Amino acid sequence: MTRLSLTAAAAIAALAVGGTAHAQAMMTENPMVGGAAMFADRTIVENAVNSADHTTLVAAVQAAGLVETLSGRGPFTVFAPTNAAFDQLPAGTVDTLLEPGNIEMLRTVLTCHVASAEAMSAAVRGLTADPSGTYAVPTLGGCTLRASLAGGMVRLADETGNVAMVTIPNVMQSNGVIHVIDTVMLPAM
Repeated sequence: MTRLSLTAAAAIAALAVGGTAHAQAMMTENPMVGGAAMFADRTIVENAVNSADHTTLVAAVQAAGLVETLSGRGPFTVFAPTNAAFDQLPAGTVDTLLEPGNIEMLRTVLTCHVASAEAMSAAVRGLTADPSGTYAVPTLGGCTLRASLAGGMVRLADETGNVAMVTIPNVMQSNGVIHVIDTVMLPAM
């Protein structure tokens, strides 16, 4: 994984919510994801393995050797693509990424969905209210996602022009937050 520069770290830190907002979010019940309850006292990995909508993502995280990382202290914000999002990729893409010789590329793709802060959708909405209407979200994979609002929902654009909508925001975890998205974000090649 690449290191975040001081500027990038400061930018993502601006997304992080304070302790009061986190405590309020912890008191509200998490949404169901993939037919499974999501528990705020469990890690990202502990919850993700129970979602029927995220089996491809979980298999990819396991293949990339990222289970320990995403089980770590965090905080992390994970933009979690669904199985349907992976199905939109060209035929054979997922199988190719899962091949042992492509582990570094798989890690890069996956970590381009992870920011090193806990960013609630309300914080993203507030930051996108600036005159440009977008906010840069640096990721652990070295990618920069562009967050904006569309129809009241958080929209993400990757470096290749793919656009994802956050379909289930603010799924609290003990080590961060998950936002379910409908498109896989890809790094510039």
